[in-house]
Amino acid sequence: MELKEKILAVVSGPHVNAVATVDEGKPVVRFMVLGGFDDMTFVGGTMKSSAKVNQIKKNPQSALTTWSGKEFSDPYVEVLAIGEVHDDLETKKQYWNPMFEKHFQSVDNPDYVILKFIAQEIVYHEPKTMEIETWKRG
Repeated sequence: MELKEKILAVVSGPHVNAVATVDEGKPVVRFMVLGGFDDMTFVGGTMKSSAKVNQIKKNPQSALTTWSGKEFSDPYVEVLAIGEVHDDLETKKQYWNPMFEKHFQSVDNPDYVILKFIAQEIVYHEPKTMEIETWKRG
């Protein structure tokens, strides 16, 4: 299996990710559900008023870690990414998920925004074999 296929097997679809941003030069980590896509982007909805939105606007350097959460021996990835905040209606509609309704009620909610993380480098870890491979954006 090619490296990109291995990575997509870990990240495709919605997964809980540890998401790190920078606040006043220090890392801040929280869990967030993000969908992983074939173009090596990770996308999720959040509140415009959240601290991470302001942190990404000030410094888009971000990091993510994704793992299946099932078995300790399952592969996982570490991602260095550039974060983007999107609050235009077109993008919000594109990534709207019915699971957002309990938090935002509708796609028109002005506090609903999309965070998009564009992977620059992904380190794939295979714990069973101790294999580590790195994918980099061309």
